[in-house]
Amino acid sequence: MNHLSRWLSFKVDLRDFERSHAVFRFALKVAFSAVLTSFALSLLIIPLSYRLGLLTGGLHEVVTLSVIYSWLIGGAIAGSMALVMGRVIRQLSLSRARFERLSRTDMLSGLLNRRAFSELLASGEENASLAIFDLDRFKSINDCHGHLAGDAVIRSVAAAIREVFGAPHVAARLGGEEFGVVIRGSDAAERLALAERVRQRIADQTVVYEGIAISTTISVGVAEFGERRGEAVYSAADRALYLAKAAGRNRVVHEGELALSFNRDSGDAAVSAKSEPPAMAAVS
Repeated sequence: MNHLSRWLSFKVDLRDFERSHAVFRFALKVAFSAVLTSFALSLLIIPLSYRLGLLTGGLHEVVTLSVIYSWLIGGAIAGSMALVMGRVIRQLSLSRARFERLSRTDMLSGLLNRRAFSELLASGEENASLAIFDLDRFKSINDCHGHLAGDAVIRSVAAAIREVFGAPHVAARLGGEEFGVVIRGSDAAERLALAERVRQRIADQTVVYEGIAISTTISVGVAEFGERRGEAVYSAADRALYLAKAAGRNRVVHEGELALSFNRDSGDAAVSAKSEPPAMAAVS
């Protein structure tokens, strides 16, 4: 049975079963194999039965017994092969599902990886926000304490994100010290509050690695999906993250603050230009 399972596992490719005609072709192969095997066994059993004295009748009785043997043996073979095939296909299905899951998972954090998150963004969202989290001054942690300490910090931050953003939200590690979360449901203010909760939790926690307590903070950029494509939402969240970094880090910035910041900076520049001598204004 184990040898048959191994043989079938080499013959069965789940990708082939995506086409309906491949299923019928495979079924015909199995049925044909069962018939041939049954016929061969019948040729062995009937002469042996004559030799043992189990068969003494004429041609009619021999033909009848051959049919009976063929049905019994063929049914047993077909049933056994069907059972083995069912197990093989189940194992292949589980292996494929496990591989697919691993191919979409970041091994360090246990969250989705960038590929899976990009596919999610491309599919679009309704009534949701995109939050991009980026650890502040993460390079200094690696430089001072080593990359293993940095990995411990990444896992700790991922755990905090996972605790706050369970289903129906979706969290991923986008690479390095950057994380992304699709925050679903509620209203924009409540979704922003969830991002703030993660920021505060990370600011309050410490990671102990080889007896050394390591603290870190995180900056967050948030944007709304609305009717925009995923790339546009990501770009808006990334600009909000940049503003959070420029404003001093360890804060959550919504994309709505980008326009306010731009207007404020434009106003300051206009006031500065009016107060300067003409020559200096031209240099600026």
